[in-house]
Amino acid sequence: MPKTAVLVGSGIAGLACALRLHAKNYQVTVFEANPYPGGKLHSKMLGPFRFDMGPSLFTLPWLVDELFELHAKNPKDYFNYRRKQTICHYFWDDGTFFAAPADTATFIREAATFFDESAAAIEDYILKNQQKYQLTTRLFLEKSLHKLQTYLSGDTLKAIARIGMMGIDQSLHSWNEGYFANPKLVQLFNRYATYNGSSPYQTPGIMSMIPHLEMDLGTYFPEGGMHEITNSLYTLARDVGVSFRFGDPVSEILVTDKHAKGVIAESGKYPADIVVSNMDVYPTFKKLLPNEKHPQRVLQQERSSSALIFYWGMQQEFPELDLHNIFFSNDYQREFEHLFKHKTIFQDPTVYINITSKEELSDAPKGNENWFVMINAPGNFGQDWERLKAEARKYILRKLSHRLNTDIEKKIMNEMILDPVGIESTTSSYRGALYGAASNSKFAAFLRHPNFSKRIKDLYFCGGSVHPGGGIPLSLLSAKIVADLVNPAQS
Repeated sequence: MPKTAVLVGSGIAGLACALRLHAKNYQVTVFEANPYPGGKLHSKMLGPFRFDMGPSLFTLPWLVDELFELHAKNPKDYFNYRRKQTICHYFWDDGTFFAAPADTATFIREAATFFDESAAAIEDYILKNQQKYQLTTRLFLEKSLHKLQTYLSGDTLKAIARIGMMGIDQSLHSWNEGYFANPKLVQLFNRYATYNGSSPYQTPGIMSMIPHLEMDLGTYFPEGGMHEITNSLYTLARDVGVSFRFGDPVSEILVTDKHAKGVIAESGKYPADIVVSNMDVYPTFKKLLPNEKHPQRVLQQERSSSALIFYWGMQQEFPELDLHNIFFSNDYQREFEHLFKHKTIFQDPTVYINITSKEELSDAPKGNENWFVMINAPGNFGQDWERLKAEARKYILRKLSHRLNTDIEKKIMNEMILDPVGIESTTSSYRGALYGAASNSKFAAFLRHPNFSKRIKDLYFCGGSVHPGGGIPLSLLSAKIVADLVNPAQS
């Protein structure tokens, strides 16, 4: 009899983990409370407009490709994407506009002229980001931080030898100010802290490696939209024999003699040789393992920021906008103080607009656009979200109308809103956090829950709430780490 594996949750990490375990000869069943796969990475129609509901940035596409190659499939038979020539359009309220080129040499040249900065300083900054990534990725992102053998390698010695250039003892903001005098360029690079739901004024300077993912390794657009990542992996999983049970939530992980032995779902009891939870680690312990000792220090970690998203079908095209657009706050530091200290929304929030109809024309009727309008939001601590949504909508409309010289509200044909409460209820993300724990300290990476249980054998964890972190690339890497920890089943 083949060994069996049960996955709790079919987010991007759950799908990837299911595929990797199947490749190791496990018979895999995935349980999902929702009627669809993908977790945050799914889509909806709003009238004639299609929207990707969750993640909107795609980097490191080869992490998706290798899941197909693992099963001797041609990725292009399932999934295609193209590289963007522009990273993002940046807007400031004083009329400043900068379109960031994807080509690194072009970015250095144009940014130096535009922001009146030294090209050599920008080049050195980007090079240091690359070096940080190369020194730490195999140690911190591709392996378990909670296994001794991870540290017994040349990679570890190299990283330790270069620890002084990592910036771990200063904030990302301080690191960026050390390179640039122009506050707008500092703000541009500060915003990468939001990629892990943190504050640039608290997260360590080592996080300056994040721009490397976009500026050197590239940003991409999946044909058909971000949801095609989910669709293609789900199709592959079905093709190779992974089983899915949608609308069948798991209520308990079965543990006997400190071994995970399966799950109890709404439809019954399912024994398994190993169990992997792709559910947020907080509800995994609180709801599925209520009788087991909980890792309190991990569960009490500060959570990442959440999001407030307005999905707007727009009755106009805006040629000055691209796929990715940022409208910056005039007081970035106060914005993050409001998010993390006061747990509320600042009256001048930074606004991100993603418009997939710029790349996928069928996502909106001709002459229209689908706007995914997002601001960073605090987690759900029981605030009056109806009031906060109404206020945020007013702030956003005021900012965009001023900067685009258009009455934006009059252009909205269709509207849907997703707040931290909705994110928490539909994805089981504790407090609606997008990235699990925040990275507002230099020890955050080590405090994340490991990809395995130290107390319960045959119990593993993948997804954005555990090591190595949130976002599509890190979630995919968490699945790889789990598969590397699991012994192959005998065929």
